[in-house]
Amino acid sequence: MPPHAIGSGTISFGLVSIPVKMYTAASSQNVAFNMLHAKCGSRIKQQTFCPVCNEVIERAGLVKGYEVSKDQYVRVTDEELKGLEGDASKTIDIEEFVPLAKVDPVYFEKAYYLGPDKGGEKAYRLLTDAMAKSGRVAVATFVMRGKESLVLIRPSSDGLMLHTMFFSDEVRSFGEIGKGEGAKIRDGEMDLAQQLIDGLANDDFKPENYEDRYRLRVLQLIDSKVEGKEITVAAPEAARAQVIDLMDALKESLAKRVPGGKKPPARAPRRVEPAAEAPRPAAKRASGKK
Repeated sequence: MPPHAIGSGTISFGLVSIPVKMYTAASSQNVAFNMLHAKCGSRIKQQTFCPVCNEVIERAGLVKGYEVSKDQYVRVTDEELKGLEGDASKTIDIEEFVPLAKVDPVYFEKAYYLGPDKGGEKAYRLLTDAMAKSGRVAVATFVMRGKESLVLIRPSSDGLMLHTMFFSDEVRSFGEIGKGEGAKIRDGEMDLAQQLIDGLANDDFKPENYEDRYRLRVLQLIDSKVEGKEITVAAPEAARAQVIDLMDALKESLAKRVPGGKKPPARAPRRVEPAAEAPRPAAKRASGKK
């Protein structure tokens, strides 16, 4: 299947605007498990519970709140947050161009592919080639999913990639962490360490040489369980009993059975006939065979 765009926007620098589409560049392939009830094998459901009202809350009954002090919140609606995005929500506004080597990878968060949208092919191609020739990448701001993001746009594989980045106040300082400053390193130890690095050195990074071996072992375990038919079949979901007031239910039932609330007439005792001998049941079939 062709890749599906997750969003669109416009790269803006100077008087140039380039309409682009955004695609997910990478996704985690971790093996996902569902939590089951050990007793019956059914998948559990997570519920939102209010401890004050002692009731389960549906999604429609939830609102966002920001805690300003202990147990005190300011309510904020989705409409109010959406209104703060403004026109910037569709504009990737380039602030500057810098060398890629000057950007610490600790700031990188997620990666996306950018492709030209209709009418933006020539400007997209021009920006891609110009950035590759200059050896610089673009730093920009972009409102994405309600959050203003710092982003980096760089040429890659003859196209453009966008990396969302952490702001400086989101990256913790490394200065308060000890780095072994008091350790004494001798020349011979440095020479041996350098030899080890040289022995494992390569000029290119080839990600295809690496694979998630733990994930493969987990999948092999699952396959072996399937082949051995060690499969848990979830029990059918039991219908929820409707919670009603017992007194109201009795009154309503009485009103339906006896018009005007009168007592029902007494019934004559039913005569019990002696039970005839029941026929013996046929032997059960084994494994459905005749």
